[in-house]
Amino acid sequence: MARSRFLPDNFTLALLGTVTLASVLPASGVAAQALEGITVAAVALLFFLHGAKLSRDAIVAGLSHWRLHLVVVGTTFVLFPLLGWALRPVLLPLVTPGLYTGILYLCVLPATVQSAIAFTAMARGNMPAAICSASASTLLGIVITPLLVGLLLPEAQQQAGAAQHDTLANIGRITLQLLVPFVAGHLLRPWIGGFVQRRAAALKLVDQGSILLVVFTAFSAAVVEGLWRQLPASALLGLVVVCAVLLTLALVTTTSVARRMGFSKEDEITLVFCGSKKSLASGVPMAKVLFASHAVGAIVLPIMVFHQMQLMVCAVLAQRYARRSA
Repeated sequence: MARSRFLPDNFTLALLGTVTLASVLPASGVAAQALEGITVAAVALLFFLHGAKLSRDAIVAGLSHWRLHLVVVGTTFVLFPLLGWALRPVLLPLVTPGLYTGILYLCVLPATVQSAIAFTAMARGNMPAAICSASASTLLGIVITPLLVGLLLPEAQQQAGAAQHDTLANIGRITLQLLVPFVAGHLLRPWIGGFVQRRAAALKLVDQGSILLVVFTAFSAAVVEGLWRQLPASALLGLVVVCAVLLTLALVTTTSVARRMGFSKEDEITLVFCGSKKSLASGVPMAKVLFASHAVGAIVLPIMVFHQMQLMVCAVLAQRYARRSA
């Protein structure tokens, strides 16, 4: 029997299991230090594979849609941060200050790559433009996200210590951990691209495994510092409401802007699925660079909730778009 589209997928169940394991058996001491090194290597491998999968032909084909790309970037790095900041009087009473910090962090993250492209393909949208927009968002986020964090979340960064409060140093660390492996993978694509494509299903385990590893280390540190004692059930429920509000506003805005600007239906689909998404794969590793270890758990919790919500809602939207296209 096919699983209902409203039920969590296997990766979401794995995320929940990882958080549960970290809550019951958090890594600490020498084990936590060892996992930290393994996590850095796993994240580098993740972005190396993303670079190897990126087609140069798709980039060239998608670059001509510059108006569409500008709107996607504007939605990702302007609209979302403005929503998170402007709605503070409404959102903050629903959650704890730590979770609100995570919500603002969610708002400054780049768009996701894999699911945005997958949903665009399912909905029969502009695939070359989607690949170009989503990939550009990830690369721009390496610079823009730390800058926006320094602008919107200076207090949270100060708690991480003076060394981590240097925005340029943060950009350098993120570049080394994410961009350098990504570029290396893309440069090696002529030799390893075929191998990566043929083993996409197996390498997906590397993608998901690296994210689960980062989540485990982040939540372990947060649990050791008393994360769950500081989060009432009402705040978790409020977090679900806040993520639903942000996603709804993003979807409505991207759809309206696409139609007002006269985009084709294919370009509208690309804008909706690239402009409304936030990347868990980029967000969790960046959080470990930008914030203190004990604060990362609460800060990445909103992106985990938003990630599942965007997958369920966009799956329904993609099917509706596909039926209209047919």
